[in-house]
Amino acid sequence: MKIAMFTDAYWPRVNGVTVSVDTFSLALIRAGHEVMIVCSEYPGSSVTDSIAGEVSPAGAEQDDPLRERLKLLRVPSRAVFFSGEDRAAKLSKRGWVEEQLDAFSPEVVHINTEFFIADFGFGYAKKRLIPAVYTFHTIWEDYAANYFPHVPERLLRFIARKGQRMLLKKADLIIVPTPQIEEMIRNYRVRKEIRRLPTGVDPALFRHTGEELKLFRTRMEEKFPAVKGKRLLLFAGRVSKEKNISFIIKIFPELLAVHSDLALIIAGNGPYLDYFKNEAKRCGVEASCVFTGYLKREELSLVYGISHIFLLPSLTETQGLVTIEAMLSGIPVVAVGALGTVQVMGGDNGGFMVKHDRGEFRDRVLDLLGDDELYRKKALDARRHAQAWTIDSLTEKLIAIYSQAPSFRGKKRGRP
Repeated sequence: MKIAMFTDAYWPRVNGVTVSVDTFSLALIRAGHEVMIVCSEYPGSSVTDSIAGEVSPAGAEQDDPLRERLKLLRVPSRAVFFSGEDRAAKLSKRGWVEEQLDAFSPEVVHINTEFFIADFGFGYAKKRLIPAVYTFHTIWEDYAANYFPHVPERLLRFIARKGQRMLLKKADLIIVPTPQIEEMIRNYRVRKEIRRLPTGVDPALFRHTGEELKLFRTRMEEKFPAVKGKRLLLFAGRVSKEKNISFIIKIFPELLAVHSDLALIIAGNGPYLDYFKNEAKRCGVEASCVFTGYLKREELSLVYGISHIFLLPSLTETQGLVTIEAMLSGIPVVAVGALGTVQVMGGDNGGFMVKHDRGEFRDRVLDLLGDDELYRKKALDARRHAQAWTIDSLTEKLIAIYSQAPSFRGKKRGRP
């Protein structure tokens, strides 16, 4: 089968959509299918070379032989005023994009975005009479206020809801990562067929020998002396307001008061990096906090491997990929139970899932820090529980969805 993946976000842009598209694309190729990713061009990425699949994207593993078979079509783009990290594809390139797609001849279009690249994807599927599958990755009702802070939130939610409904109605079949998002679509009164499918994680990336982890730990201690001899608490993800990182920074002084042998690692980059550095300073924990900035996937997998507990305070995780990655690395998780985290953890599997309450979150972290037997049990449980979320098992389900998609083309289905 030939699949065209459409996304505005792709390497070197780092976020959950990028990881989802990349992970599924490589797994589809491994399963014997052909994939072309249609994405925005970012500064430093090539347009013409990537059409031929000759450029390995920055931020991804460079030595993966599957990448040689992955076709990339980078659409010339321009900066957007509301986000320094994102790009907007040039609408004037629609005809050029369609020519490249005709040469590839996809059998299904899979759209993973809501912006200009989505318009290209839905338009192409309609013209060529091929099914359009759409994955609802981002709840823009919750995110929009972070991009337009001076616009009334109620107005932003109304606009985001209207825009999302318009896109959902264009799809022949909709994929959702969580039950909560499925219910949201039902509340939008969109009569389309829906399939539930989270993004899987490749477990091979998180398998490291003791020697590899020891060498990486040494390098980390040389670069960040604050981690030397410390047990590491880890947050990994985009360093932005909606990730609720303030929650754990404000708890950290209380954890240090009980266990002085701790360091907090904030792994990732984003627009609020300086803000959270200043917050750590205001809370008096600057000397025990490490902000790594951007990390390649291989580096991040090693950071998981040397860490002691993974902390996830975010209320907006639609899929909870970082939770799965932490569990595959064998470290327990303490997370606020919301959206994708609820689906991944399903309770206290592989750690503790708590309410959005600082006291409860702190106490569960202290339980793991202070009880070696409990920690060992949760670490083993984490590896075991994460096996249900491996990419190959979930890719089989995605292929089945693609096979069903043609029968739903142009139809309205589901509950009114």
